[in-house]
Amino acid sequence: MTIQSRRLPSALTSAPIEAPAALPAEAAALIERIYEAATVPELWRQVLIDLARFVDAPDAVMIVSAGTRFRSWVTTSPEFDDLVLAYFEQYPDNIRFRRLLEVTHAGFLTDPDVVTEEEIATQPIYQELLIPRGYGAGTSTIVMVPSGDSVIIHCERSRAQGDFDPRTIATLDRLRPHLARAALLSTRLEMERLATTTQTLEALGLPAAALSASGRLLNANASLAALMPHTLSDQPSRLAIVDPAADQLLREAIAHSGLDGAMPVRSIPIAADGERPPVILHLVPLCGAAHDVFLRARFVLVATPVVAQEVPSANVVQGLFDLTPAEARLAALIAAGDAPTPAAAKLGIKPNTARSVLQRIFQKTGVSRQAELVSLLAGRGKAG
Repeated sequence: MTIQSRRLPSALTSAPIEAPAALPAEAAALIERIYEAATVPELWRQVLIDLARFVDAPDAVMIVSAGTRFRSWVTTSPEFDDLVLAYFEQYPDNIRFRRLLEVTHAGFLTDPDVVTEEEIATQPIYQELLIPRGYGAGTSTIVMVPSGDSVIIHCERSRAQGDFDPRTIATLDRLRPHLARAALLSTRLEMERLATTTQTLEALGLPAAALSASGRLLNANASLAALMPHTLSDQPSRLAIVDPAADQLLREAIAHSGLDGAMPVRSIPIAADGERPPVILHLVPLCGAAHDVFLRARFVLVATPVVAQEVPSANVVQGLFDLTPAEARLAALIAAGDAPTPAAAKLGIKPNTARSVLQRIFQKTGVSRQAELVSLLAGRGKAG
């Protein structure tokens, strides 16, 4: 069924429903908060909470996307954030979102505007995700911004509560110009600040990217982008490493970054592949006042290529990885060709201790054999 054969919103097919002469006081106050959030992005969550409450919905979300790739989003609650993540990770090409993108309409659309009751009863996005979690009735609008991105504002409630009525949609349509202007300003400010940060790192000769709390790519400089798709993969839900072992380390680093006792920086090695040298990724969490600069970014990812060289010193090894001084000294000796027992003698430790330390080095560098460690530190290809 084509988009032309479905019921289009009333604003496109008949005279619009007349709205009250003046917005209620609650709406006027909401407009003020919308414009506050335009320059203070941390306020968007509360604005969405107020917007959802205003239209009698439990949750809302604002999504910034480039086509079908989602740069970032803000939701009313961590629980709804989980649902939004599942929505795009498990159902990236779902009928509801795809048809919403197909309709060009400067206003809010509801589910009946883009899908039929029969489709709601059979489509997995409704039957497997939205309705079982107590949702399934939504209203959305898309705002195109000059950067080429889209800003989506969406409110969601249960199917049992019913679709949003025409008068509510008419009120939302009157709020839409304010949401559009504020979202445009907020998005441009955020992307400019992220771009400035990664471009500054580019000037320093460092491939770098800004990531969200879940690891989604928000912005990358040209040097980092050059590592895609052979080394890094920009997936809808997060930035991934093509090498599975290294990607697991990145996954764990992001997942454990907020836990007590977590290391402030995590270094992740990626082995050489053909003519491409090994790369060390440094995941640096943004804390405290850094959020004022990086906004929704929670990590800066910096890549350090390991250039083919003679055996590096212990200081260089320690700088590349999250190694203790003792681990770095042993790693440097192993890289120089020493077996664990001779290396232990040089360091004045027992062979068993050296082997235990070597296992910790393997764990931190993502390798499993001495030959792989030597190849990694020397900037050569994968050991056979």
